[in-house]
Amino acid sequence: MFEPLKPIPPGRRAVLGVLFFALFFAAWAGATYGGLVKPLFLADPLKTLNAGVTLFVEFGFAKDIVMTIWRVVGGFVIAAAIGVPLGIAMGAFKPVEAFFEPFISFARYLPASAFIPLLILWAGIGESQKLALIFIGSFFQIVLMVAVTVGATRMDMVEAAYTLGADRISIVRRVILPGSAPQIAETLRLVLGWAWTYVIVAELIGASSGIGHMIMDSQRLLDTGQMIFGIVVIGLIGLVSDFLFKTLNERLFPWNLAR
Repeated sequence: MFEPLKPIPPGRRAVLGVLFFALFFAAWAGATYGGLVKPLFLADPLKTLNAGVTLFVEFGFAKDIVMTIWRVVGGFVIAAAIGVPLGIAMGAFKPVEAFFEPFISFARYLPASAFIPLLILWAGIGESQKLALIFIGSFFQIVLMVAVTVGATRMDMVEAAYTLGADRISIVRRVILPGSAPQIAETLRLVLGWAWTYVIVAELIGASSGIGHMIMDSQRLLDTGQMIFGIVVIGLIGLVSDFLFKTLNERLFPWNLAR
């Protein structure tokens, strides 16, 4: 069972995943109901669930969820639409990489949250500012990771394609892209998770809606139940989106399943 890199059956994988969640909630319940942690600092599971019901019934929390999802998807799609083609060009053509790579490497180390004061100055506190923050946090990571993936294409396959009469465009379209597409999709899946952290940061400042806004309001009221429920909702949405990404990748790139 613990042999390195040996796959396990899907059923056993699911059982182990559920087991961790069960142990996590058991530890949470034990710490709160057993009096190890004061309710002011950590609400118990039942109080958290009741707080969630209150959020949906009395405060229209569903609208906050929809707004946050829209912001994440909007900023992420814009970043991917520009970043993926640029990353492919950088990975496939070394002059393009030499031109862009120093700046991309520099910019990806800049924390997206540091741009919030400038973005508020430039775009105000509306939706443009939040989309811009998610774009900045996602774009440079996508470009560099896609470029690395494309640049790792096996040269023997490229040379074989040249031998068979392929030109440069055909090399990119029929060799590099099919070989890199599964890993590019995996890159997008990972960066989407990072985009969620950026949107919550954006909603903590100058927002009137969204999950982050709700968490900040709950913090002012010292309502840890609502805060924890908001965090759990973010995790559940991320888990669902992650599963959908994996399923879509398996259907779009069946040739990658054997790896």
